[in-house]
Amino acid sequence: VVVRVAEVSRALRLATLRFNFRGVGGSTGIHDEGRGERVDVGAALDHLAALIGATPLALAGYSFGAAMAASVAARRQGLAGLALIAPPLAMRELPLAALAAVAGPVLVVAGTADEHCPGEALERLRGAAPRAGIHTIEGANHFFFGKLFPLGEAIGAWAREVIGVVREP
Repeated sequence: VVVRVAEVSRALRLATLRFNFRGVGGSTGIHDEGRGERVDVGAALDHLAALIGATPLALAGYSFGAAMAASVAARRQGLAGLALIAPPLAMRELPLAALAAVAGPVLVVAGTADEHCPGEALERLRGAAPRAGIHTIEGANHFFFGKLFPLGEAIGAWAREVIGVVREP
């Protein structure tokens, strides 16, 4: 999922940075229940900003990363967009302030067969955050097996909106 998001973003000529949270893969450290991971997201954004300059930044996160992205977005000024992919709404609530704080488009995308982001929770989020674009992918589970193409389409549409690119017919 994360690779697909990066591929679509790069195809639109967006600079991307993806990383593992502490204790995941080859990363050092141990899981910190979201406290330290929020710091990691902020540090990654700061690092990317230092590399690319004053270009507006958008933030995308998948699963636990979506929850961390929302948490950071609630506190960070000037984000050009926020994409939350399969947020684990069955396990934790998203800070609704994040969805209102982002200057640009907010996308929440999940599959209709996602056990960690059930439809009822997604509908509650839709009611509580009407500014967010809620996009569901029919039959997709939490890992989007067999559904990476429609996920890419949803992310691409969001990214084009973020950067103001209009798709030619």
